[in-house]
Amino acid sequence: MTAPGLWTIGFAVVYTALLVVGGRLIQRRAAAGNKDSGFFVGGRSFSPWTVAFCITGLFSGSSYIAILELSYRTGISALWYGVAETVQILLIALLLVKPLREKMVVTVTGIIGDRFGRGAQVIAGIITAFTFPMWSVATAIAFASALHAFTSLSIYSSIIFTAVLLLIFLWSGGMRAVAFTQTMNCIVFVAMVIVGVIAFFINPGFQGLGKLAAEQPQMLDLSSAGVTLIAAWFGTFIVNVLLAQAAFQMTMSCRTPSEGRKGLLMAAGFGLPLIIVGVILGTAAAIVVPHQGLALVAVPLYIAQVLPAPLAGVFFLGIWACALGWAGPCQFSGATSLGRDVGRALRPRATEQDLIRYTRWSLVLLTVLMIVFAFLRAEQSAWWNVLAWTLRNGATLAPVLAAFFWPLATRRAAHAAMITGFASGLLWYQLGGWSPNSFHWGIHPVWVGMSVNVIVLITVSLASTRFKITDIAPRRARGYGAATAWLIFTAAAGLNAQWLHASGLAGLAVFITVALGATTAFLLTETVPDGRSKVPTEADTRTTTGVLVRD
Repeated sequence: MTAPGLWTIGFAVVYTALLVVGGRLIQRRAAAGNKDSGFFVGGRSFSPWTVAFCITGLFSGSSYIAILELSYRTGISALWYGVAETVQILLIALLLVKPLREKMVVTVTGIIGDRFGRGAQVIAGIITAFTFPMWSVATAIAFASALHAFTSLSIYSSIIFTAVLLLIFLWSGGMRAVAFTQTMNCIVFVAMVIVGVIAFFINPGFQGLGKLAAEQPQMLDLSSAGVTLIAAWFGTFIVNVLLAQAAFQMTMSCRTPSEGRKGLLMAAGFGLPLIIVGVILGTAAAIVVPHQGLALVAVPLYIAQVLPAPLAGVFFLGIWACALGWAGPCQFSGATSLGRDVGRALRPRATEQDLIRYTRWSLVLLTVLMIVFAFLRAEQSAWWNVLAWTLRNGATLAPVLAAFFWPLATRRAAHAAMITGFASGLLWYQLGGWSPNSFHWGIHPVWVGMSVNVIVLITVSLASTRFKITDIAPRRARGYGAATAWLIFTAAAGLNAQWLHASGLAGLAVFITVALGATTAFLLTETVPDGRSKVPTEADTRTTTGVLVRD
């Protein structure tokens, strides 16, 4: 084991132990006399600073890892990944905090279950739980790669060590413990960024970037990652605004909606240095340690080559903080969907303590799943992020939209939409050979999954329900306006199909067409009472979304 390896493992183990102890103390103290309500939403007592630290640790830590890897392979175009992530945070802050807090939302699967019943909640919960370890593994691979580079452990043994260490941390449990951890992680991020900047100025410095521009000009091209992939980043992040369950769970723990919004806006600013430094260091690693098959192994080799062992240890403690900041909340939120939401759907009379126990069991299951995913592909962490968004968003986008905006949607349609959207994303990846940057027909699977999801929900709902054009004049006018926009955009896309395909924007154009068509259907259609449908009872539906369920 090298000296940087000893420092890295030592820092990580000690830091994790301190977090576990500190998190348990905070959880016990804050939950005294109110034990049950604080586990999932922290007693709704977070300040704007706590929300800011939580969101920075969640999104910016994850993006930092992805940007390190992407910039090693594609240069400064990885910057767009961070920009897309920042746009997502801003949109959540500006559009969703208040309405979600009014509905006391905890999870996306809860929204779907409240609107479409227990069966839909089970399907959504299982799919969500399946995809969250994909996000977790994306950052866990980064720390495991450092262990692999500095020790005699194989990459797979390093992944197992990382996953078990993460499970030990999460088992102490609760949203307050996560908040405490995210606050500490942000402090470690600052140290990591400072050390990384020092490494860059030591080698290669700005003169190295000048040499790279002469030898490999594509590395300094803002579009070198490919327009198709960059468009997919923006598309997944923007659509994820409606589905960012882990972020909702953190933000909804705030004291008031305005404080939650303020915390999100602060987090968007806190993340900018991580985005910029991530691009610089990934590109620097490509200069100093070129031709490394595993980008996230090249970065620790670069840092260890440039800095003394203690400083390298500090840097990779920051990488571990990124893993905790993203993988921790993702595993916790995925386990909440599986343990709390699926558990409640299967056993409606379960107590809060039962749901907490189910959630802890789910953490173990998701840890095993995370290890399996890492074994399947350990060389591309950013790919796992996009795959998870493709599968989760392809399953839950349309049901969530319908829960908020379309009372006509049926349970049967929601079930079909979730299953077909999830399956179509998987199928499209299979047709494209599971490539991270080359896709079947040049269309990213994320557009296929979400488009199928929306089309199936609308088609099945209209086919199984008596409906009419709405009698509400303002809504009808907006619907005709949406229909006009849909026709114009569809015609323009058809006329420019060849250019859209050549530029990598065909998938985005298809999804925009579907989205405009869905908007038209949502605005123009409403149910025709047929006198045969029974009045829903409390057992059939809940009113969290304020909309009754029709079969």
